[in-house]
Amino acid sequence: MRAISTETDGSTGGVRSPNLVLVLVDDMGYSDLGCYGGEVRTPAIDGLARGGVRLAHFYNTARCSPSRASLLTGLHPHQTGIGILTNDDRPEGYPGSLNGRCVTAAELLRDHGYATAMCGKWHLSAQMTEPDESWPTRRGFEHFFGSLTGCGSYYQPKTLFRGEENAEDEALAPDFFYTDAISDEAVRYIHAHDAVRPFFLYVAYTAPHWPLHALEDDIGSYDGVFDAGWDELRERRLQRLVDEGLFSSAALASGRDPTQPAWVDAPHRDWQLRRMQTYAAQLTCVDRGVERIVAALSQTGALDDTLIILLSDNGASAEDLPLISAERFATRSDILPRATRAGERIRVGNSPDISPGPEDTYSSYGRAWANLSNTPFRFYKRWVHEGGIAAPFIVHWPAGGLATGSVQSTAFQLTDVLPTMLEAAGVADGTPARDDAVPREGTSMLAALRGGEGEAHPLFWEHTGNAAVRLGSWKLVRADPGPWELYDIDRDPAELDNRAADHPDVVTELVARWNAWAEHVGVIPWDVIVELYRRRGASADEAAG
Repeated sequence: MRAISTETDGSTGGVRSPNLVLVLVDDMGYSDLGCYGGEVRTPAIDGLARGGVRLAHFYNTARCSPSRASLLTGLHPHQTGIGILTNDDRPEGYPGSLNGRCVTAAELLRDHGYATAMCGKWHLSAQMTEPDESWPTRRGFEHFFGSLTGCGSYYQPKTLFRGEENAEDEALAPDFFYTDAISDEAVRYIHAHDAVRPFFLYVAYTAPHWPLHALEDDIGSYDGVFDAGWDELRERRLQRLVDEGLFSSAALASGRDPTQPAWVDAPHRDWQLRRMQTYAAQLTCVDRGVERIVAALSQTGALDDTLIILLSDNGASAEDLPLISAERFATRSDILPRATRAGERIRVGNSPDISPGPEDTYSSYGRAWANLSNTPFRFYKRWVHEGGIAAPFIVHWPAGGLATGSVQSTAFQLTDVLPTMLEAAGVADGTPARDDAVPREGTSMLAALRGGEGEAHPLFWEHTGNAAVRLGSWKLVRADPGPWELYDIDRDPAELDNRAADHPDVVTELVARWNAWAEHVGVIPWDVIVELYRRRGASADEAAG
């Protein structure tokens, strides 16, 4: 184990071993944050962005579990055992749990002298009730408080654990709210840390993933903010994205989702506004948590020497509830409580008679608002067009020599995060100790974050048959089962002008690159997964989770 040094080192901007705080939000669109053009009030996050660096072109992997697996390992999700979600579909499909051949950030950093802690959503284990080798406590995290499942009630989350002990009783307190509980735990950890070792703290919020649960005062604080409706607000967001330097003035936004009505024709507009206000209130609660985390770092004298990274795990979600039949959805006891803490029936669905926010509701905000959240892009979570994979990405490190206040345009993806943290931590190569470990795929972003030229490299995606590769400005993408499309992303970020017919040579080259990558990382063809579920009497939608 390399001894941690507190001496200065010019190669890391004056700090050899900074603390590392990784903040992940869930199902947030590209343009929701204030510093990415949105109406949502996020002053603490915006402060990190303006005092740090934003990336204009950062990519996740379109879905929560695969993104988390890639983020924590520096591998593509298929290499980790989590190609779709956390269903165990062996032997034909993915195991749905982190396998033994990937090494997590927590394992690497712990072995190089870091204290490690996690608060929030794990969602990397098919086994969610009995500890196994895929649990956070056995993948390098010395301290853990959070949930094993992918989503659920904010008032009464299931699969809640403290270490390896069930902690669901903690949520029975009348003032319990999961977003605040995650923030509370992170703040306590920072204050209790003995400072002998630097720490790696992973804060994985479930907000703003459905259900739309938020405190009434937060919802009411957005009265009037979204009254102009999704059409006009989308135009305003694009202009703010240009003003923020995230897009050129020539950039065009995709139009309103063709399945959705114009705002002036939308029925039940008061209910629609309530949905978007509740979604915004969820992010307001996250921002308060980030404010408290930053304050704790400042109070303990650790802020300057802490690298903070904040991002989202996929694009905005257009999912309607219930995702599957109401009867089958009700069987998901890890997601849906049987009743509220007071014994009331929980009302599931997106209908005007269910006004979201309180504990007895279980709703999502719908396709039209998700289209606003993903301004200026098309598509949503699950797809690998820009709307599914483009993410806000903010880095703050006062002592790290970053190009403070800048927007960097080099394209990166999740596999690049772990190499960046390891370089910042002064870990020479971060080589896993296990001989059978899969070598990491990414490259460090640190040079680009300091204002230099980032290392250009091809980026790849596959999720439920949707596939893409980006090389330079060219992006080849398909929405299964459709044909390949080709876009010049620098000129056409909203993917409006398909150039495949004009550049067949580029299509041929990128298809060959994607096929070689898919074989390298072990992509299981989507039709194999669909057939597996068909034999079980389940649909392709259920195969996709």
